[in-house]
Order: sequence, then C-alpha cells, then structure tokens
Amino acid sequence: MEKIKFITEYELRASPKMLFPYISTASGLSQWFASKVNTMPEQRFDFQWDNESHIARQVSMRQNKGVRFEFLDTAEPGTDNNYVDFRVDQSELTQSTFLRVTDYSSTTDQEELKDLWDGLMDKLKEIVGS
Repeated sequence: MEKIKFITEYELRASPKMLFPYISTASGLSQWFASKVNTMPEQRFDFQWDNESHIARQVSMRQNKGVRFEFLDTAEPGTDNNYVDFRVDQSELTQSTFLRVTDYSSTTDQEELKDLWDGLMDKLKEIVGS
C-alpha cells in the first residue's frame, strides 16, 4: 500500500516550553490527539482511537523542539512504519510559535488529512488558549 508524507504547519500563541508537554507526554497527547494515551516500557506509547490500540515508539525527542512517534507493525515487508512527527519552531522576528506536523501514513486523501489535523489543532489551540 502506498504511503504519503503529509506536512502542515499551525501558528499557536503559546511558548515552545508551554506547548511541548502537549506533544510529548501521554497526559498532554490524550487531551487533544487521541482519546487515551498510556506510557509503556522502552519509550513506547499506547494510543487509543475508537477503542482500538495503536502502539508507537518514541524514536526521537528534543526538549521544547520536537518529538516523533513511529507506529509499530504498520508496514508491509520492505516499507517504513507510519509515523507522526511534531516540530516546534519559534520565529525570532515575531516571537510566534509554529507547530509543524508530519503525518506519514497510508491515508492518501490530502483533504481528509487536512480536515483531521485542522480539527485536532483547533482542540489544541483551545487548550493552550491560542
């Protein structure tokens, strides 16, 4: 199955330090990204959507900069696993904070992905007061 890399960026009125726990911790992610998130041993997280469990491994993290979760067992032999990558950037000129999302998955409908991420970001913006 073909996979695509969907990249989008959102401006948030929150400092990187304030925003980071919402993209890197189970309690933060469960407030806007998944219905439930549990931490597991070995940098693994259990993301739950629609009562389905999706296990991901945190493959990278830079404090107040970004985090990547690679979903295990989502690849055909010889292909990459799905992942979601969150990057926090701050404009030095305007002091605006941007969250760049990279969603690598087999969902090929760009419009569907845009609507999904717009809805998730609206939820996150409400939480951080943006």
